[in-house]
Amino acid sequence: MVFLTKLFMQTPTHLIDFLGVQTPAAWCEQAVLNLNTLLIDHAHCERKAAFSAIQLITKNPHSEELIDKLSPIVREEMLHFEKVRKILKKNKIKFQALAPSRYSRELHRMRSKDGNQESLRDDLIIGAIIEARSCERFFALVPYLIDYPEIQQFYAHLADAEQRHFEIYWHFAKKLDLNIDRRLKEFISSENQLIQGHDPVFRFHSGLPVL
Repeated sequence: MVFLTKLFMQTPTHLIDFLGVQTPAAWCEQAVLNLNTLLIDHAHCERKAAFSAIQLITKNPHSEELIDKLSPIVREEMLHFEKVRKILKKNKIKFQALAPSRYSRELHRMRSKDGNQESLRDDLIIGAIIEARSCERFFALVPYLIDYPEIQQFYAHLADAEQRHFEIYWHFAKKLDLNIDRRLKEFISSENQLIQGHDPVFRFHSGLPVL
């Protein structure tokens, strides 16, 4: 079966190379213990991802190529949002507001304010990092969800979509700046600290749990 094969797939090498570090096992173990919170925050992440793509479209109406690629991402992220909400309803988990982790906030704090070109480049780098980390986390979580087959199968499916989104954001970021490696390293260094550092709250993109 295709699905069973996917469960034993390794995280794609190019994703690991891009991110630098993988999700610690301690986070995955905490995710299973906080599955309700994981699903609620995951729904919010899908909603925010759609909004981020809409913002990029709004700020760059002159770039037809960018719009052509981001518009389907908006639809897909909202479809994922709806699917997560269906799982929440099926499991009688109430969708509610959650205080976000510091992950996205800290990445956006690094965003350039110097000009349109630099700001757009940084927005695309941030989008690529978030999508890459989301994809990596889906791959990391699948083996831990053996007792939750519906969620396990859903996350295995989502890994493919997040990988495509990462590749689209990264493609446009590289087109804007041929010397992007230095800037990427700055963002990745911060991202790795967030992933490997301790977080007081558990969220989809949080760091290590405070036990």
